[in-house]
Amino acid sequence: MSKQAPVVKNETYLVSFEDLTHDGAGVAKVEGYPIFVKGALPGEEGEVKITKVNKGYAFGRLLNLKNESPFRIEPNCPIYAKCGGCQLQHMSYEGQLEAKHKQVVEVLARIGGIHNVPVHPVLGMDEPWRYRNKAQVPVGEREGGLVAGFYQQRSHDIIDMEQCLIQESINDDIVQQVKKICEKHGVRAYNEERHSGNLRHIMARYGQITGEAMIVLVTREESLPNQKQIIEEICNISPKIMSIVQNVNNKRTNVIMGDKTKVLWGEEYIYDNIGDIKFAISARSFYQVNPKQTKVLYDKALEYADLNGTENVIDAYCGIGTISLFLAQRAKHVYGVEIVPEAISDAKRNAKLNGFENVDFAVGEAEKVIPWWYSTGISADVMVVDPPRKGCDEALLQTIIDMKPKRVVYVSCNPATLARDLKVLEAGGFKTVEVQPVDMFPHTTHVECCSLLVRKN
Repeated sequence: MSKQAPVVKNETYLVSFEDLTHDGAGVAKVEGYPIFVKGALPGEEGEVKITKVNKGYAFGRLLNLKNESPFRIEPNCPIYAKCGGCQLQHMSYEGQLEAKHKQVVEVLARIGGIHNVPVHPVLGMDEPWRYRNKAQVPVGEREGGLVAGFYQQRSHDIIDMEQCLIQESINDDIVQQVKKICEKHGVRAYNEERHSGNLRHIMARYGQITGEAMIVLVTREESLPNQKQIIEEICNISPKIMSIVQNVNNKRTNVIMGDKTKVLWGEEYIYDNIGDIKFAISARSFYQVNPKQTKVLYDKALEYADLNGTENVIDAYCGIGTISLFLAQRAKHVYGVEIVPEAISDAKRNAKLNGFENVDFAVGEAEKVIPWWYSTGISADVMVVDPPRKGCDEALLQTIIDMKPKRVVYVSCNPATLARDLKVLEAGGFKTVEVQPVDMFPHTTHVECCSLLVRKN
């Protein structure tokens, strides 16, 4: 017989909060039974009304606090309580960095069984605002006019906004100006329920070093009413605009971009730099949204790779070649593999743009391409992996174990899958030496990690 939950829906309880969930909710426990409460912070005590009871956990609403965390602050953003973009603006930046460090340490121990490895303090930003170089803003209609903003939490209701404090300010301005221009010229917003209307998203991309901007209009239809006038007026928004692009997505889907992209005005690419390396960025290129912290992360990966110019390096999940090209500055040769063909095209273009001849890129699944390379005599002194949130494929982990590189540098955007994969690699003959968390996304719950493993013996 299953044990009954120790709390009852709509009843009020005095609880103490001890942790945060992956989406920033406070965690309290009643008789060991977890209750998740938005807006609560570890170390706080407060009254909670239970809103939903499940078998293993409940949700509650914070009614009042009996004592507050020393890290509690007033959020800077006026729409923070509604918007789903940030989760931790009610926590000081110092507190955020401490919470992220605690998360990494606990997850490594709980999932990976890794207890005695140094996890360094999180490398944060001096100015943790206005860091995002790409805005992807859904467009809707309200009272006959266009609205553009992020979705309300757990819904597809658009919160109309003038600015987002973690976006580059030029992107905020571009999105708002483009919205007004499109509204002026009769462009209708896409309605996902009826699959009608046209304008789905406005995207703005900005090169923080070069000062170049790109605008992408994501539409349901190829036609755009009054296109000539719209382009002329968008061009007048800012002299930094170098490219206006249309992406057509005519599918019933939550995926933002469609398959067809065409340049309406200007260049196909804008450019930006991370350190000394220049990158060409198209409408659909993957490019890190926080280049300042990306350099911090990749400098750490380069340090952990410990290259002296004689090594072969394999970069699994290489994307557009960002880490590969950083490594190529000091390696004998770098081999990168990525499943997305467009990303490999960008990687090859970026290698040529920077004059690197000691790199090769291949399209395919890392767990298939790398063993094939190995069979042709290509081995790795250093293996670098930077997988998506789901972590490394099991076959790739086994390939790393079989290839026996001297070092593995694991860059991760998900501490849970990092811990799981480190456990497999440790069982396969590697030792985790140290872990360096990096705060790529201030005011959110996300944290990146760069980990160094060496082969035992």
